[in-house]
Parts: sequence; structure tokens; C-alpha cells
Amino acid sequence: MGTEKLEKGKAPLFEALQQYKNGRQASFHVPGHKKGRAYASFGGAGFLDQVMEADVTEITGTDDLHHPEGVIRDAQLLAADCFGAEESYFLVGGSTSGNLAMILTVCSHPGDLLLVQRNVHKSVLNGLMLAGAKAVFLEPQVDESSGLATAPSAETVAAALAAYPEAKGVLVTMPNYYGMGTDLAPLAGACHRHDVPLLVDEAHGAHYGQHPRLPRSALASGADAVVQSTHKMLAALTMGAMLHVQGPRVNRGLLRQRLAMVQSSSPSYPVMGSLDLARRQLHVQGAAAFTAGLAAVESLKRGLQELPRFGLLQPRAQQQQDAAGAASAAYATQDPFKVVIYDRTGVLSGYELQHRLEAWGCIPEMSDDRYVVLLYSLGSTEEDTRHLLKALSHISVEKADAQPLHFSSGAPVQHASLPVDSREENVHVEFSTWNIFDQAAFSEPIAFSLIPVEPDETEAIPLDACAGRVAAEMVIPYPPGIPILYPGERITESVALKLKRLAHSGAKCQGVRDPKLGTILVRKRGSHAESGK
Repeated sequence: MGTEKLEKGKAPLFEALQQYKNGRQASFHVPGHKKGRAYASFGGAGFLDQVMEADVTEITGTDDLHHPEGVIRDAQLLAADCFGAEESYFLVGGSTSGNLAMILTVCSHPGDLLLVQRNVHKSVLNGLMLAGAKAVFLEPQVDESSGLATAPSAETVAAALAAYPEAKGVLVTMPNYYGMGTDLAPLAGACHRHDVPLLVDEAHGAHYGQHPRLPRSALASGADAVVQSTHKMLAALTMGAMLHVQGPRVNRGLLRQRLAMVQSSSPSYPVMGSLDLARRQLHVQGAAAFTAGLAAVESLKRGLQELPRFGLLQPRAQQQQDAAGAASAAYATQDPFKVVIYDRTGVLSGYELQHRLEAWGCIPEMSDDRYVVLLYSLGSTEEDTRHLLKALSHISVEKADAQPLHFSSGAPVQHASLPVDSREENVHVEFSTWNIFDQAAFSEPIAFSLIPVEPDETEAIPLDACAGRVAAEMVIPYPPGIPILYPGERITESVALKLKRLAHSGAKCQGVRDPKLGTILVRKRGSHAESGK
């Protein structure tokens, strides 16, 4: 059945669940709560009562996620039409399950090589382990103004593919947690010239391409397989996600088999129904679905102009051009629904600003040493903005009880002395710390395996002796939060020097046993672990 026979305004799976919920059939099947009746003697299940009434399993009329022939098939066909894919698959394990399935499909044999953006979600590392794959890590581009990383450049991708023609594909993340992005089309072009797929973890971009003010989607940019967390920026229940595929470079049959491996054989029907409902909302309302949320964002930006203490992260108005005239900036696009603010005075770190916002009943998405990420969506309202601006107004005049913010490098934030009445919307700060992390465009191949490294196969050694050794722990300087080393990666002379500079500067590192970086954990010479086999 093609999408031309399916009405965009229908939600076949969701409607089947509604029919089940409203029906009077006697249940002789799982789940055991029997539409929530098991809790009747306890006064019901509270807010879960209605959810349980629609919590069903694979019975006649509800189809099977792993062999869809009815309402789930139709719902997925409609999703493909809505998001511009050739095929779409519902995920009940979040984008994590989609990332695992993509990697297990492309790296179908142990030892297969995948080119991977260095700063990826942990689910990608787990996928590499499950596949027994090797990874070549690609350095991301870094926005000089913020010190935050986006994706590798097309030049890095092309160079890595030329160096490793046996690579099975390239995996990148776009956008990042802050809503920052760059053009993926050149990356797709580089991949396709080598006849390998571009895989994109677009967990935070399920809404991309659905409104003129939103960045172009990864699929529209030429990606071959894309994972989206429909629950993050659209309106599905948590854990609801989708995997979209187009083109001939991904084995669809193997992908379906891998999805069945990494997802439950008893998937949540309420979660799947919410995916169908979220898709229908876009199909019916189109760009209008985002009108109220965007209006709320614009109100916030207008309000921030009256609160000059707080800066707003956004791309530079004029991007530098390379000799060929193509945009070379690491930071070319910003998701308008990710409003990223910071204290221009440098008094409040992002963590402290988040803490103070929470005290006023405003719960941000996340924060780091400098920034607070405020996530808007199609469900946001003007009332939300008024609440937030009231909180920021109070915080802006609070008596400072902290010293001007210093980054973990020991160098003060260079805009800390700016007057609070500065109205510059984006303070361009050169992060001297970033030079510490500048390294080769891509790594040597690193083997991943499910076989654990035993404690007696590792040792802690001084940094002066670490060059040439194989790392046994992850080293993540923060900021900017990009791993400088992965377990199994050989420590080069340049990386050893960078580690010493990090230790000398007092930088904060995550993932290490010794937080002061007096020593680093490496694999013992001659051990099974050091060989990477």
C-alpha cells in the first residue's frame, strides 16, 4: 500500500489503540494489569489509568512492530512521507536503539571500520562494542566564539575516507546539544563519492525541515540513515524515536533484523501510538504547528534585550568564506527552539545560573561551565516566557555572591570585565583552552570489543612516560567536553604534550581515575588488552 492511499490526517496505529481502549472485549492476553483493572482494589492507577487502558500487545488488529503488515506498517509509511524518507521505522528504545541498529547494519562483520565523529553519544560507542568494529575518530569543527564543537568538516571526512578506503561509512551528530549545526550536504557528497553511507544521529533535530525558520534536515541534506528522537523536540512520549532511510547504501533487510535484535519483542504500544500522533500533527498542521512555540521564543529574545546581563549564543551574522566561496564556519545554523544563554559578567557559571533558575521554578534542559540551554518546542507558550523573564529579571539584580567565572584552564573568561549594559548579542571569545585540544584531523583505527579489560592488565603511569602507550581510560577535558582519548587509543607525542598542558593548567577532566591528571591509566605492555585483539 502506498502513501497515496493513506490519508495524512489519519493516525492508523493511534486510532486502533483508541478503539481497543474503548472496547468492551474480555482480555485473555498480556499485559497482566488488564487495562489497569488489577489496581482497582487500590483505588486505580492514578494518572496511568488511561494509559493502561490503551496498553496492549500484538493481538488481532494491532499489528507487529517487527513484522508490520497492518496499522504499524501504515503508520510507518505515513511517517516516511512526512519526514521525507523512503522508509521509516518506529523505535521504542529512543535514538539509542536506532544508533545501535545503524552501526550493526553497516559494520556487519567483526573488524569492520567506521569513521566516527569524536564527540558522539555513548550509544555510538556501545554500538561499536556490540559490532566488534574499529573506529577512526574524526575531529569536529569548533566554533571559536563559544568553544563548542559541531561536526567534522567535509575536508576531514574526505581525507579520512581517502586514508581508509575500506571504511563502511561515516557517522556524525547534528545538531549538537546546544542546537548548533553546519551544512551536512558536503559531508554527504564526500561519502557518496566513496560510495559509503552517511549516518546521522539527529536525535535533537526531529523537527528540522518542518518550518522555514528551522534548519534543513539531515535527510534533505543527503544522509542515508538518520535517527531522530521524536520525543525530544516533537510531541511523542519519552523513548519514542524514528529511524529514516533513503538510497541504496544501507541494507534494509539487515537493518530490520538488527532493529529486532536491539528492541524489545514486546514494544510499548502507547509509545508507538504517540509516534503516530506526533507525525499526524505535523502532517495536518504543517509549519503552523510551530507558530506558538516560535512566538514564545521571540518574546524571550525581546525580553533579553531588556536584561543586558545575559548573552545569547547564536551564529555570527557574517560567516567567513573560503577561497572557493563556500561557508567554512563551524557554526552556521542554530535551532531557534534551543535558546542558549550565559552571564556576560562572568559571575555566574552555567551551573549556578541553572540552579538559580530552578529556584524560581524554571527547569532548563542542561547547563555547563558557561551556558544554560533553555529548550522550547511546539508545546511552549507565552506564559512560559513570562515566567522565565520574571526569573531572569530577579536573578539579574541579585547581589553577586560569586567571583567572576574562571574556566578550568586557569585563564579567566575574557568577557568577564564587560559592563552589564552591553547589548552585543554574541560576545566572540577566543578560547585559549581550545589550543590544548587541537590535534590531528582523525585518529588511527581503534578496536572496540565486548571483552572487558581486566584491572591487572592496566597500570597508572606518569604523563612523562605515556607517549606510545595505549590508553585504558577516556580523557574528556571540560570544557569543551570532547574526548581527547578513548580507551584503546594509542597516545601520540602530541597528545601526551597536550595532557601535560592540561594537568599544568589545572583543567577539569571527566572519565579519568586521577582527576588532577598526575597519572593516566594505560594498558600494560605485552598484555592482551594492549594488542587490541
